[in-house]
Amino acid sequence: PIPSLKREMRNLSEECNLEPITVSMAYVYFEKLVLQGKLNKQNRKLCAGACVLLAAKISSDLRKHEVKHLIDKLEERFRFNRRDLIGFEFTVLVALELALYLPENQVLPHYRRLTQQS
Repeated sequence: PIPSLKREMRNLSEECNLEPITVSMAYVYFEKLVLQGKLNKQNRKLCAGACVLLAAKISSDLRKHEVKHLIDKLEERFRFNRRDLIGFEFTVLVALELALYLPENQVLPHYRRLTQQS
């Protein structure tokens, strides 16, 4: 299910006009959660959604209505409640040890792949 979740993350990000670098960051966050064993069947969509939301907030200059639009899209695409997403965002932030600024060497491989696919 992880590749299909990443595909959903990419498609949703494109719908919301997020930059490839934002998607790349979301992928890195998501993979870190996977490697920590934080993902399970119940929370994997929330994890994916929270990673996209955090990446968008940290790497894009989003206005309030754009954040709301992104949350609406995440809720619709991943079929979860926005309240759960907002609560889970903090859980993911803690799991990532608040380290949202990523070194280039973690982000660039994803970024290259995404820009070559487009």
